[in-house]
Amino acid sequence: MGKITAIRIVNRSGQNGGKKANVFLNGQLAFTLETETVVKQGLQVGQELSANQIEALTKEGHFYRCMVAATRLLSYRPRSESELRKRLNQRGLESDIIEMVIDRLKKQGLVDDVAFAQFWKENRDTFSPRSRWLTGLELRRQGVAGDIINAVVDDVDDNDSAYRAACSRARRLPLSDYQTFRRHLGSYLKRRGFSYGVIADTVRRLWHELGQEHDNSS
Repeated sequence: MGKITAIRIVNRSGQNGGKKANVFLNGQLAFTLETETVVKQGLQVGQELSANQIEALTKEGHFYRCMVAATRLLSYRPRSESELRKRLNQRGLESDIIEMVIDRLKKQGLVDDVAFAQFWKENRDTFSPRSRWLTGLELRRQGVAGDIINAVVDDVDDNDSAYRAACSRARRLPLSDYQTFRRHLGSYLKRRGFSYGVIADTVRRLWHELGQEHDNSS
């Protein structure tokens, strides 16, 4: 048994906003709940709670805490289901509560591995182009299923990606020596997962294009 001695409504800080309720039993903070839960359960100061009620509300409090942590992580960027589960586990949250939260977020469309994989590919393609193989490897490390990865990276054009990745770097290299140009640009593209054939074609193309630009400007 426990007696509710205080219910304190406080504003949640950060991007999650909203309000939460700290519920005190016998003068001690017992659990933190959504204000909607307090209203729904009809909780009020002076109310006596049974052991079963306390257990249920404690679990509700753990769910709330886990949901707040999950939505905070998702507010920074999309996450794969596997990554989100790992991050929540690292916070010491209970596995069954984590699964309940992830299930809720999936139903709300906030956790979606297909959408996450698409986001990851487009982000890489826009800001740091890399090969189809390396993009797929990164997604595998994020715990995305193979069939999703294959579908998402299927339209990645390695020749186009390599060219876009190399353009700005190539312009910073001297054009006095092809072997030096090839070595530096080739190493740069290799780190982005491109094959030897794609690297060779890209290096030759940029050497030719930049050489023509230099000749035309002379």
